[in-house]
Amino acid sequence: MIKILGISAFYHDSAAAITINGKVIAAAQEERFTRIKHSADFPINSIKFCLKESKLSIDDLDIIVFYDKPFLKFERLLETYYEFSPKGLVSFLKAIPLWLKEKLFLKKRIFDGLKDVESYNRKEIKLLFTEHHLSHAASTFFSSPYQNSAILTIDGVGEWSTATIGFGENNKITIKKEMHFPHSVGLLYSAFTYFLGFKVNSGEYKLMGLAPFGNPKAEQTKNYIFIIKKYLIDIKNDGSIWMNQQHFNYAVGLKMVKPKNWEKLFGFPIKKNNEKIEQHHCNLAFAIQNVTEEIVLKMALEAKRITNCDNLCLAGGVALNCVSNGNLFKRKIFKNIYIDPASNDCGGAIGAALATYYIYFNKNKEITTQPKTTYLGPEYSNSDIDTMNKKFNADFKSFEYFNDLSTDIAQKIANGNIIGWFQGRMEFGPRALGNRSILGDPRNSEMQKKINLKIKYRESFRPFAPSVLEEDVHHYFDISSPSPYMLLTASIKKENTLELPKNYNNLNLAEKLNTKRSDIQAVTHVDFSARIQTVNKISNPRYWKLINEFKKLTNYSLLINTSFNVRGEPIVCSPEDAYRCFMNTDMDYLVINDFVYCKTDQPNREDKEKWKTKFKTD
Repeated sequence: MIKILGISAFYHDSAAAITINGKVIAAAQEERFTRIKHSADFPINSIKFCLKESKLSIDDLDIIVFYDKPFLKFERLLETYYEFSPKGLVSFLKAIPLWLKEKLFLKKRIFDGLKDVESYNRKEIKLLFTEHHLSHAASTFFSSPYQNSAILTIDGVGEWSTATIGFGENNKITIKKEMHFPHSVGLLYSAFTYFLGFKVNSGEYKLMGLAPFGNPKAEQTKNYIFIIKKYLIDIKNDGSIWMNQQHFNYAVGLKMVKPKNWEKLFGFPIKKNNEKIEQHHCNLAFAIQNVTEEIVLKMALEAKRITNCDNLCLAGGVALNCVSNGNLFKRKIFKNIYIDPASNDCGGAIGAALATYYIYFNKNKEITTQPKTTYLGPEYSNSDIDTMNKKFNADFKSFEYFNDLSTDIAQKIANGNIIGWFQGRMEFGPRALGNRSILGDPRNSEMQKKINLKIKYRESFRPFAPSVLEEDVHHYFDISSPSPYMLLTASIKKENTLELPKNYNNLNLAEKLNTKRSDIQAVTHVDFSARIQTVNKISNPRYWKLINEFKKLTNYSLLINTSFNVRGEPIVCSPEDAYRCFMNTDMDYLVINDFVYCKTDQPNREDKEKWKTKFKTD
């Protein structure tokens, strides 16, 4: 047996994963344990969990592999400062001491971090480093059901690469083409994330959610697209881009953009956090989303031209843009597309381990038709839950049979209640897929506003995803393939939509939100799209059973599914995390395995301050 520990750390979304003979046994993000969102810390807790789950010690491992090459990153840093000198002196003086103190001596940091996990024999440890985009490529191709595939990776930046087109065949990955820093689709999108008042490396999905509120027919929107293409970037036929660094500041500065330049270009200043979202913000969000989709489409066409392959594998942070992904599926450039469910940097831990197994050890790729599971994190026993119950003196009801529990909870959802749903192993990656989820009735026109403002404590415009029985997805959505990882958007079927007022495109954000659009209003975004999770009876039988019970009661085989957390907090991991989040919000019921908690029966339910999780954001 070949036992490999993959690690991603020190930038954002630290994680660890263990593979045995190429099978992922366990994987988890460090943020889930420390409760620090997007944690960059060495993943001590994640490694401890992975070792425990796989019943291994550090000394049992054959290889430990890190997901990128720090010396190449340092080379890029030095060359960039040299290229742009004397600009960037402040950034240089801030960055270099950190690199000299910590990141250049990464081997030592890793070995020291492992000491905090457990004692081990350092002489027996073999430590490898993969390139960043190879980790992304391996995470998607070696997890895919294809023997050969075009591979497209797009993110902010790895060492030098910001996007690659590759070809995977059996156990080999060949990079055919790559784009280099400072020209980057991921950094372009993040620059607009920053300019529109959201946080870089975490607010990009908010920008994506805001884009449909833009008016595609408005002259302002068309003008924004024109400005982006004329002054900020040049899009080549192969999807590569050249970015005019006169308007950006991320290469050598402490900010993403040059604010005065952008204010002159777009006619308004950087949006502040507490500033109201206006239509021009929405129109600019639509513009950059539209441009991004054009770039990704051209990259995909180039990947098809270079590889002449029917299959495509996607990874990297930009692969989490489900609107762009949905557009690719509609174009049918490839017969089959697979997207890594952990396409961001946390997935690099799995990718590094898989690259090592297949490429370094020269093992043949095994093809399986079974869907890849993302349920790779911790699960908790009834004994663990009992301990939590005693700690908080929680009031609960337990069910002997899951059939009875699922019927009871389905009825509660149909009655308008909001449910915290905690089952089995935690998901790996940024999406909650039915094991750490908050659930509601998609037919309820008030549910989106209620969950956003009273449960998640987040912006009212944010859309919710539907979890729908895989076999019924075609009843509600124009989609021809399963979407198990919530990585695709598709249009709502016309028979489910309602007639809109003629001036709909000219309505403001609040007016669009309050317009009745469909009979599944709570999961219908303002452009009649939805980010879909199809639920398979085999891969998640308990979640499937709950949705099926809801179908029996209502004749609707889908639920609202949003991640079990509040704004600024990671998705819950443990029963205690779940109970605290439940008590700190207006959720009505909490389900942890076979235990059900009613909010009105809980002690200290009025003392919200008591239940706040003490965490900090990055």
